[in-house]
Amino acid sequence: MTSRFDIPSRTSDTPSSDPQFDETAVLSPDDIFHILQTNRRREAIRYLLDEDELVKMRDVAEHVAAKEHETTVAQLTSAQRQRVYIPLYQSHLPKLDKKGIIEYDQPRGVVRPTDRLEIFRPYLEASDDELERPGTDADRSATARVDSAYFRTAIGASSSLLLISAMGVLSIPGSVLGAIIMTLFVLATVASNGIDSPLPMRSAN
Repeated sequence: MTSRFDIPSRTSDTPSSDPQFDETAVLSPDDIFHILQTNRRREAIRYLLDEDELVKMRDVAEHVAAKEHETTVAQLTSAQRQRVYIPLYQSHLPKLDKKGIIEYDQPRGVVRPTDRLEIFRPYLEASDDELERPGTDADRSATARVDSAYFRTAIGASSSLLLISAMGVLSIPGSVLGAIIMTLFVLATVASNGIDSPLPMRSAN
């Protein structure tokens, strides 16, 4: 029997073997925020963004476990590995597979990233910057609400572009589409950073 991992990575010309996956079904902003809600899914995506080929599911789980316990893979205990491995195996990776973000062969324990994974890169990079910002809890809460609006707008625009391209309404080369999406998130990041910049104080004179 032919495995889905015996065919090339998913592209607009290569339909998924999963009958539940619709190549033209663009991830909505709510989908993206829901996927990024859990630390384990975020760290799994972060790890897979740097991989182009098949990855062992065990390697993903060990990376996530090491981040979660603030240690190295070599220093993880068996219990720490197991606590992360099971939820990834049973829930998180199947969810990413269903959304077409990865191709997950559960019986073989291997994962392959898809092009759809790239939409999360700018958001994760922006999230890293956000974590480093100083300020009070109230300041961070207000800033987070403003940032959310900026990034929802960027995600909505990116999703629309992906949908238009997938439907063939507008032919946009992949490299150009990626550059546009990256620019949208850069602008959102710059705009949100501007919210935190203090206003210049007026001179007493």
